[in-house]
Amino acid sequence: MTNKRLKIGEGIISGYVSIFLATLSLLGILCFKFPEWLTTPEFREVYTAEMVENLMLVAIILSFGFALLSFFLSKNKRYSVIALVLSAATIALGGFTVDGRSVEKVNWSIGLDWLILDLFLMALIFIPIELAFPKRKNQSRFHPEWRTDLIYFTVSHLLIQLFGVITRQPATVFFGWMNLDGVQAWVQSLPFVVELFMALLITDIFQYWAHRIFHSHNYLWRFHSVHHSTQNMDWLAGSRTHFVDIFFTRSMTFIPLYVLGFSSLTFNIYIVFIAIHAVLIHANTNINFGFLKYIITTPQYHHWHHCEDPKYYGKNFSVVFPFIDMIFGTFYLPGKEWPKGTGLHETSFPKGFVKQSIYPFKANPFKSTLPEEEKSER
Repeated sequence: MTNKRLKIGEGIISGYVSIFLATLSLLGILCFKFPEWLTTPEFREVYTAEMVENLMLVAIILSFGFALLSFFLSKNKRYSVIALVLSAATIALGGFTVDGRSVEKVNWSIGLDWLILDLFLMALIFIPIELAFPKRKNQSRFHPEWRTDLIYFTVSHLLIQLFGVITRQPATVFFGWMNLDGVQAWVQSLPFVVELFMALLITDIFQYWAHRIFHSHNYLWRFHSVHHSTQNMDWLAGSRTHFVDIFFTRSMTFIPLYVLGFSSLTFNIYIVFIAIHAVLIHANTNINFGFLKYIITTPQYHHWHHCEDPKYYGKNFSVVFPFIDMIFGTFYLPGKEWPKGTGLHETSFPKGFVKQSIYPFKANPFKSTLPEEEKSER
């Protein structure tokens, strides 16, 4: 099943845009009202209240504009009405007059601010890229499972601080005895660019093996295969990850950062870089990165990792640096060629976030449909 591609001038695209901007504005005003519980201390250092106020003001105005455009162009007035109601609610809560305030310290909060900023920036960057340089030109922006992928994006970003908390604790318990104060001081004394490169390299090595283990271990593959189940690679596809997979993989990447004492600035920049890069490598774009594709992973490189042909399973596990795959014999990048399709042949996953979250626990979704040598590492 494929959704009909939307056309400019029908009013539906402008309706979706208006709802998107209105929703972000409403969530933004809630962050101003309840910053202790809805925003994260680490990312409050990345932006200012004035910056967010201005962004919210622009979003409200644009939402009204797109809603009116949709109202006049579309026969279905539902989208414009929903956007107008959401924008009106934002204004009623103080969207035009909100002021920042000091924030009390709490033990744990939901990362709604990170979700809003990341979702807005990723949409602003990658939707135009996919429209201008698409790899699969016939793939609809609103394919049958885009709402499911958006839910995955939302959940994984809202829980980002929780992942940090549960990772920091075992890092302290299991590695605190090593007394690495000297190492941590040395790491933090490095030039920022060197420290950031070290953070990317070390975490990528750890994530390489975590990723490879999920592919080679039959029980863990049940959970990671959810990520590979999408047949529509786009900027949201990378977020389709089972929470068991997220917890394990984030632990394997965050623990080295905590243990080795990387600075808060490096940690925050690392999170932002990985967030953007993860979206890029799953995006539906055929941008040619030239020789850079051998230095840093690209969409072409990672799409081969998602190739639906079992012959190419077990390739390209690295998230950032292809040379790690070269070292361990899992590198595959055939010139300018791209995989013909992505997804899985072995099973059919249920549709929807909840069903996909439960499915791997119920039973092995993979039957004996592949030769044993192909099952060993997907």
